[in-house]
Amino acid sequence: MLRLHSRHPLDPLSANEIALAISTVKAAVNSTPEVKDGIRFIEVVLLEPDKSNVALGSPISTKLPPRRARLIVYNKRTNETSIWIVELHAMAYSGNVISCEVVPNVQPPMDVQEDVECEVVVKRYPPFIEAMKRRGIDDMDLVMVDPWCVGYHSEADSPRRRLAKPIVFCKTKSNCPMENGYARPVEGIFILVDVQRMEIIEFEDCKLVPLPPPDPFRNYTSGETWGGVDRNDVKPLHIIQPEGPSFHVNGNYVEWQKWSFRIGFTPREGLVIHCVAYLDGSRGRRPIAHRLSFVEIVVPYGDPNDPHYRKNAFDAGEDGLGRNANSLKRACDCLGFVKYLDAHLTNFVGGVETIENCICLHEEDEGILWKHQDWRSGLAEVRRSRRLTTSFICTVANYDYAFYWHFYQDGKIEAEVKLTGILSMGALEPGESRKYGTIIAPGLYAPIHQHFFVVRLNMAVDSKPGEAHNQVVEINVRAEEHGNKNVHNNAFYPEETLLRSELQAKRDCNPSSARHWIVRNTRTLNRIGQPTGYKLVPGPNCLPMAGSEAMFLRRAAFLKHNLWVTQYAAGEDFPGGEFPNQNPRVGEGLASWVKQDLSLEETDIVMWYVFGITHVPRLEDYPVMPVQHIGFMLQPHGFFNCSPAMDVPPPQGCHSETIETCHVDKASSPTMIAKIFYSP
Repeated sequence: MLRLHSRHPLDPLSANEIALAISTVKAAVNSTPEVKDGIRFIEVVLLEPDKSNVALGSPISTKLPPRRARLIVYNKRTNETSIWIVELHAMAYSGNVISCEVVPNVQPPMDVQEDVECEVVVKRYPPFIEAMKRRGIDDMDLVMVDPWCVGYHSEADSPRRRLAKPIVFCKTKSNCPMENGYARPVEGIFILVDVQRMEIIEFEDCKLVPLPPPDPFRNYTSGETWGGVDRNDVKPLHIIQPEGPSFHVNGNYVEWQKWSFRIGFTPREGLVIHCVAYLDGSRGRRPIAHRLSFVEIVVPYGDPNDPHYRKNAFDAGEDGLGRNANSLKRACDCLGFVKYLDAHLTNFVGGVETIENCICLHEEDEGILWKHQDWRSGLAEVRRSRRLTTSFICTVANYDYAFYWHFYQDGKIEAEVKLTGILSMGALEPGESRKYGTIIAPGLYAPIHQHFFVVRLNMAVDSKPGEAHNQVVEINVRAEEHGNKNVHNNAFYPEETLLRSELQAKRDCNPSSARHWIVRNTRTLNRIGQPTGYKLVPGPNCLPMAGSEAMFLRRAAFLKHNLWVTQYAAGEDFPGGEFPNQNPRVGEGLASWVKQDLSLEETDIVMWYVFGITHVPRLEDYPVMPVQHIGFMLQPHGFFNCSPAMDVPPPQGCHSETIETCHVDKASSPTMIAKIFYSP
C-alpha cells in the first residue's frame, strides 16, 4: 500500500496525495450516477493552513495541522462546478470529505483535453470543411484550431453554457510538426462551440479573406530559418561550479547564504514562494514575506475588428500558468549547477500527471555588487554580485512566459517576467492595411496589444506568525517651491503619505515623482529609531489603453490601478475572483473587496501590484519574439542597520591593487597625477 510521508504544512500535494484526494471524491459520488459519469477534475491543490501553524524560516514546522486538499470539480453532464475539501490521513492512506459546495453560475478554467476535443469537433464540421475549401485547403491535418475562451461580451456568453470561440490557423505541410502555423491565420470565419456538449452552436463564413502566402521568414527551428544556416561564430560558454552550489535544498525548503524560503506550486499560479526570511546576525531569521506569487495575466488586444476584439485572455484564471508549465531542459532553459523540482497535478479525468523539471533553482553572476577605489592610494575594493534564481516557464497557446524570483546578497528581491513566443496575428486582404497593428509580411499583420501581470505579495515585514503590525506608506519626491527656503531653486524632498484604508490605497505609478511604496513594521525599529521596512520599486509600467467601459474591464477592473492594498482575508486569492471565465459580474474580486474600506494600519498586508507593457509589434518580433523583460523590485528600506552586503568576500583571485600594477595609462590616471603633484 502507498504511504503518505510527513510533510511541511506548506509543501505542495504529492502525487500520492492528489491521487488520494481524487479517489476520495470519486468514492463519495459513486452512489449518484448523474454525478459519477460526468465528473471531471479541474484542480487539486493544498488547502494552505492558517499562518499560525507555519514556522517561518524552519525546514520542518513545529506544528503539523491536518493535510487538506481543495478540489475544483466540474460535472460535464450537469454543467455544475463544485468545491470539495478533503482531509488526508497519512498513516492510513485514507481521506474523508470535509465539505462539498456547488458554486452556481460559474465556469472553471478550460482543460487541454477540452481543447483537443474542441479542435476535432471543428475540423469535422461539414460547413467548416467547406469554408476551408473556399480558401484552398482540403487537408484538415493542416488546420490548427485554438479554442479561446469567449470572455464575456453578451448574455450569450453567460456561464449557463460552457463556451469557446476558436481562432483558426493553417500550416502548409502536414508532415512538419514544428512549422509556424500561426503565420497563416484564417480570417472571416465565426465559430461558437458548446464545450460541455462538444457541439457547434453558431457558425458563419462571414467574409472570404485569402490566406497569407507562405512566408520564407515564418519558421524558427534550427536549419529552417531564413537562409537555412545557423551562425558558426558562437563559441561554447561554460558555467561551472566545481565545489557545487552555495544553496541547500531540503525537500521544498531552500537556504542560500542568509536567505531562506519555501517553494510551492499550484496549477493556476505555477511557482509560489512561501516564508521568505533573512538571517540577520544576532537578530536571527527575520521574516519579510509570507507568500509571493503571480496570480493573473490579462492580454487585451487593441483591434476593434473580429475576432481580435474578443482576444482578452486571462491566462491564469482561464487556462492556468502552472497547468501549462514546461518541462525544463538543462543547458537550454537554465545554465550552471541546477536543482530541478517536479510538479504534480491532476488531468481532466482524475489521473495524476507529473511535470518533470518544472521549477529551476540556480545561481547567477550579476556583475558588480559594490566597489570603491580610493583616488589617493589607488587601492580598490570590489565585490561581485551573485543572485539565487528560482523560475518556471509556461506556454499558453502562442505566447511563452518565463517567471523569475531573484534573491540578491544585498537583501533585494526581484520579480521578473520574460515574454517571448509567437505573435497572435491576423490576415489582410490584398492591399488592405490596419491602423491597429503592424504589417509583418504580405497579407499578415500583428494587432497592437498589452500584457498585464498581477502579483500578490502577502508581506510579513518583521512579523512572526499570528502578528499583524504592518502598514504601507507612499513616497513621492516633491520639488520645493521657490522662496526663502529654496533661494537657489534646487531643493526637492521626499513626501510620505500613510495609506490608511483600502480605498485610499488604490494607487498608480508616477515616474515624475519617483513614486514608490514601503511596507513597514510599526513596532520594530532600526538603529536610528525608524520603523523597519521593505519598499516596492516599480519598473516600467502602463495602464489599459481601452476605454473605461470596455467589456473586458468588467472582469478585469483590477487593471485600472497599478497598486491595490488589502487587509488579508482568507479566500481573497485572485484579483478577478476565483472563476473569471465567462464571469458576468462586474468588478468581482479586488474592486469589490476594497469597498469594505478596511483599515490598513497595523494589520496583515496584501499588496497587489499590476504591471504591464504595451506591445506595438515590430518586424523583429517575427517569427518568434526575442525576450522582453519587465518586472519590479522589493528592496530593504531601513530594514537593516547598514548594507547587508558588506560581509560578502572578495572574488577569488581579486586583490586590492595600486594603479602602478594595473594595465592602465598611468599618465592619465588621477591617482598618478595626485602622486606627481603631492609626493614629498
